[in-house]
Amino acid sequence: MIKKRNSVEFEVYGKYALFSDPITRVGGEKFSYQVPTYQALKGILESVYWKPTFIWVIDAVRVMNKIQTEGKGIRPIKMNGGNDLSYYTYLKEARYQVLAHFEWNENRPGLQNDRNENKHHNIAKRSIGKGGRRDIFLGTRECQGYVEHCEFGRGSGFYDDYGELNFGFMFHGIDYPDENPTKNEEGIPLRNFDVRFYNCTMKDGIILFPAPSDSSLKRRTVFENQQMKEFVIGQNLLPVETEGGDE
Repeated sequence: MIKKRNSVEFEVYGKYALFSDPITRVGGEKFSYQVPTYQALKGILESVYWKPTFIWVIDAVRVMNKIQTEGKGIRPIKMNGGNDLSYYTYLKEARYQVLAHFEWNENRPGLQNDRNENKHHNIAKRSIGKGGRRDIFLGTRECQGYVEHCEFGRGSGFYDDYGELNFGFMFHGIDYPDENPTKNEEGIPLRNFDVRFYNCTMKDGIILFPAPSDSSLKRRTVFENQQMKEFVIGQNLLPVETEGGDE
């Protein structure tokens, strides 16, 4: 497996995880995918460290523990008040190794002066060592997670030498308007909100994710021509050189 120059490696774990399958949520129930989605891992890494200057790309995840589920009776709050009764199925004793890197967000040319690869890479590694800048969740708010440094591939995992295991058609991630790589015939980025899907296969405990720009991904546009939040250095965004506590 080829690691990028600005790759980061970390382990994330927690007592429970819930990477909910959208198909099972129609009736108010939640049932977790057997493995984390690309978007969930990207969200975890964005909680560790993120700036609009770059986009995190998840290269691979390694499933360390045996896939186990546990059902729980839940009383979610109704939209019109009061409580309902639902049954959620969680993953139990979840632990994963993650390999990722970042790429510049070409949809934000106004932040070119903030493109300091070495600086962002060092801040990201320090943030991982401190357990992240914000709270870490494994799929949903009630599933608290913890992050720490690791070397991807080191240590023994339950699915080492297990062979190939196919999880079928799964949710991959979201192309937000400010990150969407799709362009029209004139080369102008489309500000669409797209959802991506793919066929997920794990080999010897490792899932290699296709990049968001991969043509093999199945896409569905949910919203077209959306507005993206503007960031201006010195107004609502600190330059990387003055990032408090990370100099």
